[in-house]
Amino acid sequence: MLSRQQTVRFRCSGAAPNFQCNRWSDTFNAVSTGEKFEKAVAIMARLRAPGGCPWDREQTFDTIKKYTLEETYEVLEAIDNRDWPELTSELGDLLLQVLFYAEMGKEDGQFSIDDVLDALCNKLIHRHPHVFGDVKAANADQALKNWEALKAEEKKKRTAGDSQESHETLLSGVSSKVPALLEAHKISSKAARVGFDWPAVEGILEKLAEETHELQEHMANLPAGKLKEGDKRVSPEMHSLLEEEVGDLFFVLVNLARHLDVDAESALRKTNRKFRRRFGFIGEQLTKQGGKLEEASLEQMEALWQQAKSLEEKP
Repeated sequence: MLSRQQTVRFRCSGAAPNFQCNRWSDTFNAVSTGEKFEKAVAIMARLRAPGGCPWDREQTFDTIKKYTLEETYEVLEAIDNRDWPELTSELGDLLLQVLFYAEMGKEDGQFSIDDVLDALCNKLIHRHPHVFGDVKAANADQALKNWEALKAEEKKKRTAGDSQESHETLLSGVSSKVPALLEAHKISSKAARVGFDWPAVEGILEKLAEETHELQEHMANLPAGKLKEGDKRVSPEMHSLLEEEVGDLFFVLVNLARHLDVDAESALRKTNRKFRRRFGFIGEQLTKQGGKLEEASLEQMEALWQQAKSLEEKP
């Protein structure tokens, strides 16, 4: 770590870049966005270079992945909270992930930040022929269809001759590694674009009732009493059936959200925050009353929950 008076010298090229930057007063004095970006790249290179930060130098593509996901969710939270100063900081943290991967790619001789930027610019130009070419797109839906068609064309060219990719499908472009709610939204949206969708939202509500009824039928065969995690009274076959039916319910709910133009992930995240606030209120009130959550009755907690709800609903 540097002291308050120390100054780090970097240079924007070579193994140990050198530009002058007082890390405590933040005097980058960059004139343009491009220069600021170059300095950020140089800082990342210096952190990974000999004599740089031991922690940064130890990181690999695999160890950084979890931080990328964490930073992404922190960006989403700042957006939901409309916390613009925090969003500014979190977007910087997310950009850091890109710089980190690019620097490691450069070290391995695989790619550099220049390759990343070239790929991005080329992709944006190629997939917007209605802006940079002669193709017409009357509305956003048409522009999206053009984007998807060009994306599929690009992937077909990349995988030409690859037997593993010979059976390309409409849904192949959706990663199975994304969060399940997002994957459900993306694959159902793609299917909807070729007409495989409920004509109206009422059909989804009917499907929701149907799936709920199927789950209830299976639940009727469960042993009496409250089930616990890993309950040995439930056979693996029954557990698998329950898991499948609950999954079907989630999938229908994601489609309901899609038809209502609601992002399922954001909606659930907001509900999680609401639960945190109200449950936190319960704990605070019980503490003021000299009680504890563990000792409170369900009736007590429900009454405090309703109190928290009414306080939130007041204008």
